[in-house]
Amino acid sequence: MGSPDTIQSKNECLHKKNAGVCKIGKGLNIHITRDTFAENVMLKNSFLIESVSKKLCRKNFRTTQHYAKVLDRKVSEDMKVLKHKFFNNSKNINII
Repeated sequence: MGSPDTIQSKNECLHKKNAGVCKIGKGLNIHITRDTFAENVMLKNSFLIESVSKKLCRKNFRTTQHYAKVLDRKVSEDMKVLKHKFFNNSKNINII
């Protein structure tokens, strides 16, 4: 395995190459790509925000909350699931 500087340099080159291929005008770096992945892939696919925070190795959960936007689509999907549980199978509802 290479030195940390070499690895970082290779990562930066890869981000620039990907940005060019995807025709992204904004410069990419590890922080932008990991936060974008977390929001657009993990959260939009029903990962719990706690899992996302852990995957990003965040020490403070509030940091993830700050960056994560609650997506209208996700809220709508969650409400549909709850509605389905209520009206079709009330046995599957967990009430604390």
